Amino acid sequence: MVASVGAHGTDRGEGVPTVGLADIAAGAAQLAVDETSLPSHPLVIVDLGLDQWEYADAAVAALGRRTVVVVGFSETSLPPAAAPVLDALTCTLAPDGPGRTWTPGTADDLAHIAATVTAAPRAALTLTGLLEVTARADVEDGLVAESLAYSMLLAGPEFAAWRAGRPRRSIPEVTDPVLLDRAGDALTLSLNRPDRHNAFGRAVRDGVLAGLAVAEYDESVREIVLRGNGKSFCSGGDLDEFGTATDVSAAHLVRIQQSAGLAVYRLSPRVRAVLHGACIGAGIEVPSFAGHVQAAGDTRIRLPELSMGLVPGAGGTVGITHRIGRWRTAFLALTGQDVGVDTALAWGLVDERT
Repeated sequence: MVASVGAHGTDRGEGVPTVGLADIAAGAAQLAVDETSLPSHPLVIVDLGLDQWEYADAAVAALGRRTVVVVGFSETSLPPAAAPVLDALTCTLAPDGPGRTWTPGTADDLAHIAATVTAAPRAALTLTGLLEVTARADVEDGLVAESLAYSMLLAGPEFAAWRAGRPRRSIPEVTDPVLLDRAGDALTLSLNRPDRHNAFGRAVRDGVLAGLAVAEYDESVREIVLRGNGKSFCSGGDLDEFGTATDVSAAHLVRIQQSAGLAVYRLSPRVRAVLHGACIGAGIEVPSFAGHVQAAGDTRIRLPELSMGLVPGAGGTVGITHRIGRWRTAFLALTGQDVGVDTALAWGLVDERT
Protein backbone atom coordinates (compact mmCIF):
# COMPACT_ATOMS: atom_id res chain seq x y z
CA MET A 1 0.00 0.00 0.00
CA VAL A 2 1.17 3.52 -0.74
CA ALA A 3 2.06 5.34 2.45
CA SER A 4 0.00 8.31 3.55
CA VAL A 5 2.01 11.47 3.10
CA GLY A 6 2.01 15.03 4.24
CA ALA A 7 2.64 18.20 2.33
CA HIS A 8 6.34 17.49 1.87
CA GLY A 9 6.09 13.82 0.90
CA THR A 10 7.64 10.68 2.30
CA ASP A 11 9.51 7.67 0.99
CA ARG A 12 7.93 4.28 0.29
CA GLY A 13 10.95 2.43 1.62
CA GLU A 14 12.34 1.45 -1.79
CA GLY A 15 13.98 4.82 -2.42
CA VAL A 16 10.88 6.03 -4.29
CA PRO A 17 9.23 9.23 -3.02
CA THR A 18 5.47 9.11 -2.54
CA VAL A 19 3.90 12.56 -2.65
CA GLY A 20 0.60 14.36 -2.98
CA LEU A 21 -0.64 16.84 -5.56
CA ALA A 22 0.55 19.70 -3.35
CA ASP A 23 4.11 18.38 -3.64
CA ILE A 24 3.79 18.00 -7.41
CA ALA A 25 2.56 21.58 -7.65
CA ALA A 26 5.64 22.62 -5.65
CA GLY A 27 7.97 20.91 -8.14
CA ALA A 28 8.52 17.45 -6.58
CA ALA A 29 8.62 15.78 -10.02
CA GLN A 30 10.78 18.25 -11.91
CA LEU A 31 13.63 16.78 -13.91
CA ALA A 32 16.92 17.89 -12.37
CA VAL A 33 20.10 15.83 -12.80
CA ASP A 34 22.93 15.48 -10.31
CA GLU A 35 26.63 14.72 -10.76
CA THR A 36 25.73 11.30 -12.19
CA SER A 37 23.76 13.04 -14.97
CA LEU A 38 20.61 11.43 -13.59
CA PRO A 39 17.91 12.72 -11.23
CA SER A 40 18.28 11.53 -7.64
CA HIS A 41 14.74 10.18 -7.86
CA PRO A 42 13.85 9.14 -11.45
CA LEU A 43 10.44 7.90 -10.26
CA VAL A 44 7.85 9.74 -8.16
CA ILE A 45 4.57 8.15 -7.05
CA VAL A 46 1.56 10.39 -6.52
CA ASP A 47 -0.96 9.25 -3.91
CA LEU A 48 -4.23 10.28 -5.51
CA GLY A 49 -6.13 8.99 -2.50
CA LEU A 50 -5.17 12.11 -0.58
CA ASP A 51 -7.75 14.89 -0.50
CA GLN A 52 -5.61 17.43 -2.35
CA TRP A 53 -7.68 18.10 -5.46
CA GLU A 54 -7.55 21.84 -4.78
CA TYR A 55 -3.95 21.63 -6.03
CA ALA A 56 -4.96 19.92 -9.29
CA ASP A 57 -4.55 22.90 -11.61
CA ALA A 58 -1.18 23.84 -10.17
CA ALA A 59 -0.03 20.21 -10.33
CA VAL A 60 -1.05 19.95 -13.99
CA ALA A 61 0.88 23.14 -14.75
CA ALA A 62 3.97 21.74 -13.01
CA LEU A 63 3.67 18.44 -14.89
CA GLY A 64 3.60 20.38 -18.15
CA ARG A 65 7.30 21.05 -17.64
CA ARG A 66 9.87 18.30 -18.13
CA THR A 67 9.51 15.74 -15.35
CA VAL A 68 10.73 12.39 -14.15
CA VAL A 69 8.54 9.27 -14.39
CA VAL A 70 5.40 10.21 -12.44
CA VAL A 71 2.94 7.42 -11.60
CA GLY A 72 -0.41 8.04 -9.94
CA PHE A 73 -1.92 5.52 -7.54
CA SER A 74 -5.31 5.20 -5.88
CA GLU A 75 -7.11 2.36 -4.13
CA THR A 76 -10.47 3.95 -4.93
CA SER A 77 -12.13 4.98 -8.18
CA LEU A 78 -11.16 8.40 -9.44
CA PRO A 79 -13.78 11.07 -10.23
CA PRO A 80 -14.27 12.68 -13.66
CA ALA A 81 -12.71 15.85 -12.28
CA ALA A 82 -9.39 13.96 -12.01
CA ALA A 83 -9.08 13.74 -15.80
CA PRO A 84 -6.66 16.67 -16.31
CA VAL A 85 -4.31 15.30 -13.65
CA LEU A 86 -4.36 11.76 -15.06
CA ASP A 87 -3.73 13.15 -18.52
CA ALA A 88 -0.55 14.84 -17.28
CA LEU A 89 0.88 11.79 -15.45
CA THR A 90 3.04 9.09 -17.01
CA CYS A 91 0.40 6.51 -16.04
CA THR A 92 -2.06 5.89 -13.22
CA LEU A 93 -3.06 2.72 -11.35
CA ALA A 94 -6.61 2.80 -10.01
CA PRO A 95 -9.75 0.61 -9.90
CA ASP A 96 -11.57 2.99 -12.26
CA GLY A 97 -11.36 6.50 -13.62
CA PRO A 98 -12.20 8.81 -16.51
CA GLY A 99 -11.19 8.00 -20.07
CA ARG A 100 -8.31 5.66 -20.83
CA THR A 101 -5.58 7.39 -18.85
CA TRP A 102 -5.78 4.89 -15.97
CA THR A 103 -5.03 1.18 -15.64
CA PRO A 104 -6.23 -1.32 -13.04
CA GLY A 105 -3.21 -1.96 -10.86
CA THR A 106 -1.95 -2.95 -7.44
CA ALA A 107 0.93 -2.21 -5.12
CA ASP A 108 2.70 -5.18 -6.74
CA ASP A 109 2.48 -3.38 -10.08
CA LEU A 110 4.03 -0.32 -8.43
CA ALA A 111 6.84 -2.51 -7.17
CA HIS A 112 7.47 -3.79 -10.71
CA ILE A 113 7.55 -0.22 -12.02
CA ALA A 114 9.94 0.86 -9.26
CA ALA A 115 12.26 -2.06 -10.00
CA THR A 116 12.25 -1.26 -13.73
CA VAL A 117 13.02 2.43 -13.26
CA THR A 118 15.69 1.70 -10.65
CA ALA A 119 17.43 -0.79 -12.94
CA ALA A 120 17.20 1.32 -16.11
CA PRO A 121 16.55 4.99 -15.25
CA ARG A 122 17.92 6.32 -18.55
CA ALA A 123 15.66 4.07 -20.59
CA ALA A 124 12.63 4.78 -18.39
CA LEU A 125 13.10 8.56 -18.57
CA THR A 126 13.66 8.34 -22.33
CA LEU A 127 10.45 6.34 -22.72
CA THR A 128 8.45 8.92 -20.75
CA GLY A 129 9.58 11.79 -22.94
CA LEU A 130 9.30 9.75 -26.13
CA LEU A 131 5.69 8.78 -25.53
CA GLU A 132 4.72 12.42 -25.13
CA VAL A 133 6.16 13.00 -28.63
CA THR A 134 4.81 9.90 -30.38
CA ALA A 135 1.32 10.38 -28.95
CA ARG A 136 1.09 13.68 -30.85
CA ALA A 137 3.14 12.83 -33.94
CA ASP A 138 1.98 11.21 -37.15
CA VAL A 139 3.22 7.69 -37.79
CA GLU A 140 6.24 8.54 -39.94
CA ASP A 141 7.56 11.24 -37.61
CA GLY A 142 6.87 9.11 -34.56
CA LEU A 143 8.88 6.22 -35.95
CA VAL A 144 11.84 8.52 -36.60
CA ALA A 145 11.70 9.81 -33.02
CA GLU A 146 11.48 6.27 -31.65
CA SER A 147 14.41 5.08 -33.73
CA LEU A 148 16.58 7.99 -32.62
CA ALA A 149 15.81 7.26 -28.97
CA TYR A 150 16.42 3.53 -29.45
CA SER A 151 19.75 4.12 -31.19
CA MET A 152 20.89 6.49 -28.45
CA LEU A 153 20.17 3.87 -25.79
CA LEU A 154 21.97 1.17 -27.81
CA ALA A 155 25.13 3.15 -27.14
CA GLY A 156 24.32 3.61 -23.45
CA PRO A 157 25.57 1.84 -20.31
CA GLU A 158 22.28 0.14 -19.41
CA PHE A 159 22.08 -1.80 -22.65
CA ALA A 160 25.81 -2.54 -22.46
CA ALA A 161 25.33 -4.07 -19.01
CA TRP A 162 22.43 -6.20 -20.25
CA ARG A 163 24.40 -7.36 -23.29
CA ALA A 164 27.46 -8.20 -21.21
CA GLY A 165 25.39 -10.45 -18.98
CA ARG A 166 23.92 -12.43 -21.88
CA PRO A 167 26.37 -14.34 -24.08
CA ARG A 168 25.34 -14.54 -27.72
CA ARG A 169 24.50 -17.85 -29.33
CA SER A 170 25.01 -18.64 -32.99
CA ILE A 171 21.96 -18.04 -35.15
CA PRO A 172 21.13 -20.95 -37.46
CA GLU A 173 20.33 -20.08 -41.04
CA VAL A 174 16.81 -20.70 -42.24
CA THR A 175 15.69 -21.17 -45.81
CA ASP A 176 12.19 -19.74 -45.61
CA PRO A 177 11.89 -17.36 -42.62
CA VAL A 178 8.54 -16.14 -43.96
CA LEU A 179 6.18 -18.22 -46.07
CA LEU A 180 3.87 -16.61 -48.63
CA ASP A 181 0.63 -18.26 -49.70
CA ARG A 182 -1.82 -16.80 -52.21
CA ALA A 183 -5.43 -17.99 -52.16
CA GLY A 184 -7.79 -15.96 -54.32
CA ASP A 185 -7.44 -12.30 -53.40
CA ALA A 186 -5.79 -13.05 -50.02
CA LEU A 187 -2.04 -13.21 -49.39
CA THR A 188 -0.92 -14.89 -46.15
CA LEU A 189 2.48 -14.11 -44.64
CA SER A 190 3.47 -16.76 -42.07
CA LEU A 191 6.45 -16.15 -39.79
CA ASN A 192 8.31 -19.43 -40.08
CA ARG A 193 10.91 -19.77 -37.36
CA PRO A 194 8.91 -21.85 -34.85
CA ASP A 195 12.11 -23.24 -33.29
CA ARG A 196 12.86 -19.67 -32.10
CA HIS A 197 9.23 -18.71 -31.49
CA ASN A 198 9.41 -16.63 -34.69
CA ALA A 199 11.93 -14.20 -33.24
CA PHE A 200 11.87 -11.05 -35.33
CA GLY A 201 15.46 -11.09 -36.55
CA ARG A 202 16.75 -9.57 -39.77
CA ALA A 203 15.74 -12.54 -41.92
CA VAL A 204 12.16 -12.52 -40.65
CA ARG A 205 11.92 -8.74 -40.95
CA ASP A 206 13.19 -8.82 -44.52
CA GLY A 207 10.80 -11.65 -45.37
CA VAL A 208 7.84 -9.67 -44.04
CA LEU A 209 8.92 -6.60 -45.98
CA ALA A 210 9.28 -8.65 -49.18
CA GLY A 211 5.82 -10.14 -48.74
CA LEU A 212 4.25 -6.76 -48.07
CA ALA A 213 5.98 -5.36 -51.16
CA VAL A 214 4.24 -8.02 -53.26
CA ALA A 215 0.88 -6.87 -51.93
CA GLU A 216 1.74 -3.21 -52.36
CA TYR A 217 2.40 -3.63 -56.07
CA ASP A 218 -0.41 -6.10 -56.73
CA GLU A 219 -3.76 -4.39 -56.32
CA SER A 220 -5.56 -7.70 -56.81
CA VAL A 221 -4.44 -8.62 -53.27
CA ARG A 222 -7.43 -7.46 -51.26
CA GLU A 223 -6.39 -8.94 -47.91
CA ILE A 224 -3.01 -9.52 -46.28
CA VAL A 225 -2.98 -11.97 -43.37
CA LEU A 226 -0.03 -11.82 -40.97
CA ARG A 227 0.35 -14.91 -38.80
CA GLY A 228 2.99 -17.11 -37.17
CA ASN A 229 3.77 -20.83 -37.29
CA GLY A 230 4.33 -22.83 -34.12
CA LYS A 231 3.47 -22.06 -30.49
CA SER A 232 3.94 -18.28 -30.72
CA PHE A 233 3.10 -15.55 -33.14
CA CYS A 234 6.40 -13.79 -32.41
CA SER A 235 8.66 -13.65 -29.36
CA GLY A 236 10.14 -10.28 -30.31
CA GLY A 237 13.54 -9.30 -31.63
CA ASP A 238 16.14 -12.02 -31.87
CA LEU A 239 18.17 -11.41 -28.70
CA ASP A 240 21.29 -12.92 -30.26
CA GLU A 241 21.26 -10.15 -32.87
CA PHE A 242 20.85 -7.31 -30.35
CA GLY A 243 23.86 -5.03 -30.20
CA THR A 244 25.62 -6.43 -33.26
CA ALA A 245 25.56 -3.05 -35.03
CA THR A 246 28.87 -1.26 -34.54
CA ASP A 247 27.51 2.08 -35.76
CA VAL A 248 24.29 3.06 -33.99
CA SER A 249 23.71 6.05 -36.29
CA ALA A 250 23.85 3.75 -39.32
CA ALA A 251 21.54 1.33 -37.51
CA HIS A 252 19.04 4.18 -37.13
CA LEU A 253 19.06 4.77 -40.88
CA VAL A 254 18.50 1.07 -41.56
CA ARG A 255 15.70 0.96 -38.98
CA ILE A 256 13.70 3.78 -40.54
CA GLN A 257 14.32 2.53 -44.08
CA GLN A 258 13.35 -1.07 -43.29
CA SER A 259 10.51 -0.58 -40.86
CA ALA A 260 8.02 -3.46 -40.92
CA GLY A 261 5.68 -1.38 -38.77
CA LEU A 262 5.62 1.42 -41.34
CA ALA A 263 5.07 -1.07 -44.17
CA VAL A 264 2.10 -2.59 -42.32
CA TYR A 265 0.74 0.88 -41.59
CA ARG A 266 0.83 1.87 -45.27
CA LEU A 267 -1.23 -1.19 -46.14
CA SER A 268 -3.25 -1.22 -42.92
CA PRO A 269 -6.76 -1.21 -44.46
CA ARG A 270 -5.88 -4.55 -46.06
CA VAL A 271 -3.87 -6.11 -43.20
CA ARG A 272 -5.32 -8.57 -40.69
CA ALA A 273 -2.94 -9.76 -37.97
CA VAL A 274 -3.77 -13.11 -36.34
CA LEU A 275 -2.06 -13.46 -32.95
CA HIS A 276 -1.54 -16.41 -30.63
CA GLY A 277 0.82 -17.43 -27.86
CA ALA A 278 3.71 -15.11 -27.07
CA CYS A 279 3.46 -11.66 -28.67
CA ILE A 280 6.47 -9.96 -27.17
CA GLY A 281 8.17 -6.74 -28.24
CA ALA A 282 8.07 -6.62 -32.04
CA GLY A 283 5.51 -9.42 -31.82
CA ILE A 284 2.89 -6.85 -30.77
CA GLU A 285 4.53 -3.67 -32.02
CA VAL A 286 4.37 -4.57 -35.72
CA PRO A 287 0.79 -5.99 -35.62
CA SER A 288 -0.42 -2.87 -33.80
CA PHE A 289 -0.32 -1.05 -37.15
CA ALA A 290 -2.69 -3.55 -38.80
CA GLY A 291 -6.20 -2.47 -39.69
CA HIS A 292 -7.65 -5.44 -37.80
CA VAL A 293 -6.00 -7.51 -35.07
CA GLN A 294 -7.37 -10.89 -33.99
CA ALA A 295 -6.05 -12.77 -30.96
CA ALA A 296 -6.52 -16.30 -29.69
CA GLY A 297 -7.28 -16.96 -26.03
CA ASP A 298 -3.68 -17.97 -25.26
CA THR A 299 -2.23 -14.67 -26.48
CA ARG A 300 0.27 -13.08 -24.08
CA ILE A 301 1.44 -9.52 -24.81
CA ARG A 302 4.53 -7.98 -23.26
CA LEU A 303 6.95 -5.08 -23.80
CA PRO A 304 10.24 -6.11 -22.11
CA GLU A 305 12.63 -3.60 -23.67
CA LEU A 306 13.23 -1.43 -20.60
CA SER A 307 14.72 -4.44 -18.82
CA MET A 308 17.39 -4.39 -21.55
CA GLY A 309 18.05 -0.68 -21.16
CA LEU A 310 16.10 0.12 -24.33
CA VAL A 311 12.72 1.45 -25.43
CA PRO A 312 10.47 -0.41 -27.87
CA GLY A 313 12.17 -0.17 -31.25
CA ALA A 314 9.85 -1.85 -33.74
CA GLY A 315 7.24 0.89 -33.72
CA GLY A 316 5.56 0.15 -30.40
CA THR A 317 5.68 3.68 -29.02
CA VAL A 318 3.77 4.73 -32.15
CA GLY A 319 1.43 1.90 -33.15
CA ILE A 320 0.52 0.77 -29.64
CA THR A 321 0.27 4.34 -28.38
CA HIS A 322 -2.08 5.31 -31.20
CA ARG A 323 -4.28 2.32 -30.29
CA ILE A 324 -4.39 2.52 -26.48
CA GLY A 325 -2.89 5.86 -25.50
CA ARG A 326 0.51 6.72 -24.08
CA TRP A 327 -0.53 5.98 -20.47
CA ARG A 328 -1.33 2.30 -20.98
CA THR A 329 1.65 1.94 -23.30
CA ALA A 330 3.79 3.29 -20.46
CA PHE A 331 2.19 0.81 -18.06
CA LEU A 332 3.04 -2.10 -20.39
CA ALA A 333 6.65 -1.00 -20.77
CA LEU A 334 7.26 0.05 -17.15
CA THR A 335 5.88 -3.14 -15.62
CA GLY A 336 7.20 -5.47 -18.32
CA GLN A 337 4.43 -7.88 -17.39
CA ASP A 338 2.16 -10.00 -19.56
CA VAL A 339 -1.25 -8.72 -20.60
CA GLY A 340 -3.88 -11.24 -21.66
CA VAL A 341 -6.30 -11.10 -24.54
CA ASP A 342 -9.26 -9.89 -22.46
CA THR A 343 -7.38 -6.81 -21.27
CA ALA A 344 -5.96 -6.18 -24.74
CA LEU A 345 -9.45 -6.38 -26.19
CA ALA A 346 -10.89 -4.01 -23.58
CA TRP A 347 -8.11 -1.50 -24.28
CA GLY A 348 -8.39 -1.74 -28.07
CA LEU A 349 -4.96 -3.26 -28.57
CA VAL A 350 -6.71 -6.16 -30.32
CA ASP A 351 -10.01 -5.91 -32.15
CA GLU A 352 -11.37 -9.46 -31.94
CA ARG A 353 -10.93 -12.59 -29.85
CA THR A 354 -10.82 -15.81 -31.86
